[in-house]
Amino acid sequence: MKTDLDDTLYPSSTGIDKSIKKNIQLFLIHKCGFSESQALTLRVELFKTYGSTLAGLRALGHDITAEEYHSFVHGRLPYDVIKPDPQLRNLLRSINQRKIIFTNSDRIHALTVLDRLGIKDCFEQIICFETMNPNLPNATRPDQFPVLLKPSPDAFKIALHAANVDPRRTLFLDDSIRNVAAGKEMGLHTVLVGKTVKSEGADYAVECVNSVPQVVPEIWANQMDGDDGTMRRTKSELEAVLATAAVGA
Repeated sequence: MKTDLDDTLYPSSTGIDKSIKKNIQLFLIHKCGFSESQALTLRVELFKTYGSTLAGLRALGHDITAEEYHSFVHGRLPYDVIKPDPQLRNLLRSINQRKIIFTNSDRIHALTVLDRLGIKDCFEQIICFETMNPNLPNATRPDQFPVLLKPSPDAFKIALHAANVDPRRTLFLDDSIRNVAAGKEMGLHTVLVGKTVKSEGADYAVECVNSVPQVVPEIWANQMDGDDGTMRRTKSELEAVLATAAVGA
């Protein structure tokens, strides 16, 4: 199972995403010299065009390191609003398949969030910004190595290679419609988190990650031998989803 991190393993109601957007705008103002109105517009446009503000700034020639950007944007987040989630921990521990984090965020942020949730030891691997952009620290100019992030197909290829998984045997959870669609294009089984209606490319939709057992019970079917079978589906469905080599977000 591959799963996204922010707004997937914890709810958007924490306000972390709003804080990240605010910090990005402050970065554009204080580190890049843009006005407040310019920063708001630029953040949105760079995300739409390049996938992230950092990717856009570097593509436009701004000599900003990933470390500088992430330490500013993530370093001042109110992580105390993220509380331990025993229910999520129990859910993750009940899944026998490999569990992998796949996030656009940097490793420090990922580890901090997982630690706050109390689930750091539930995941075998973290595929993050550094995994997708190993050459970035060696760049001699900002645009030498384009920043790779979800939903880029190249980012997914790197993640699948790093995790050594077959996309046809992997369940992918994400709160982004764009990322879910891209994951489906790569052959992954997909779950859109935070929504009750499936988007294009989503095999399933759940309002909360803790609801996955009700929507994709096949993950636990191999632990239900001897039960009445009410949560089992057809053999082909089981082969498609239960055979999951990894579950991640």
